[in-house]
Amino acid sequence: MNSAVYWGQLMHNRIRPRKHRFSYRVASWLIDLDELSSLDKHLKLFSVDRFNLLSFYQKDFGDGSGRDLKVQTEELLAAHDVPAPSQTLMFCYPRVLGYAFNPLTVYYCFSSDQKLLSLIYEVTNTFGERHSYVIPAEKAEEGQMLFHQAVEKKLHVSPFFKTDCQYGFRVQLPGKTMKLAINLNDADGKLFAAVFKGDRQVLSDFNILRQLLVLPLQAIKVILAIHWEALRLFLKGVKVVRHVPKDRFFSWSRGWAGHPDSHEEKAGTNANSARKVLSR
Repeated sequence: MNSAVYWGQLMHNRIRPRKHRFSYRVASWLIDLDELSSLDKHLKLFSVDRFNLLSFYQKDFGDGSGRDLKVQTEELLAAHDVPAPSQTLMFCYPRVLGYAFNPLTVYYCFSSDQKLLSLIYEVTNTFGERHSYVIPAEKAEEGQMLFHQAVEKKLHVSPFFKTDCQYGFRVQLPGKTMKLAINLNDADGKLFAAVFKGDRQVLSDFNILRQLLVLPLQAIKVILAIHWEALRLFLKGVKVVRHVPKDRFFSWSRGWAGHPDSHEEKAGTNANSARKVLSR
């Protein structure tokens, strides 16, 4: 089975305009979209598109329609001239007792020979808006495990950061361990960093029960942590950036290979190109 659960720590480090750092324990799932029906059949404590102690609803992701997520992924990649993947792994939080909030969902799209074709970073904000950043894995080599990518920020997420910024992603492909790092940068440098590091565990009813016992309120904790840390920043005097509602619930844009911290010249060139890419 390719699907698994990763137990680890999620760290947030806000660097400017006020230093603010925190971390907490999470259990994040890696789901092979081709295994959804098998997981639904063989796990008693987990269900797909119906209530259970832990559950996965396709309408919680993508365009929110509830359509098959692999089909949606293929359509999104085709719009960016990326071939249809043979395998798509999805890194996310399932619903716990009927509730989940996924600030970031990552789709790992592989070819039939297990080379990475593209990564999709699906960001959802607390205003109910969603934006997917599609970044092809240019010239991925056999056995390559680490990827650096970047994209212009399009969606208002934190009330304390403007959208005139860039994301830099550093991604280690899933294995016995998983690492995912995100930097937010503006013209003056790094503003924010988030890092997840976790260890792989088998997806089983035992580990689902363990998650419920150790992290019973994880889904609620995610959204509460967002608002609690926002309150602390507000009390520190950090200026709030006004949110302008989007005219569409779901949108997308394209990024490029290369981290803005280490590939500034290329990032600048591609940033100009990215501005011309249609964002639906």
